[in-house]
Amino acid sequence: MGKTKLNTEERALENEIENGEWSETENMEQEIKRYQAQAKTFLSKNKNINIRLTEWDYNKIKARAAEEGLPYQTLVSSLIHKYLSGKIKTV
Repeated sequence: MGKTKLNTEERALENEIENGEWSETENMEQEIKRYQAQAKTFLSKNKNINIRLTEWDYNKIKARAAEEGLPYQTLVSSLIHKYLSGKIKTV
């Protein structure tokens, strides 16, 4: 799959696909369009915000983002989106 660095989960999925364990859905074209629309909405940048973080939090966010292979702003945006959509719960 080129020179993209994959994590363990991504490598497992790639192996499953290569071994024929995955198949297309009946409405593949429709599904592709639906996910493209969701990605476009998610990735559209409408507003900027400024926040103040402790140096420890800032360094940890940057380190975690580097582990994931993402810009740290993308990681922060993703976390906020997941929280607001109910995928992350507070204690």
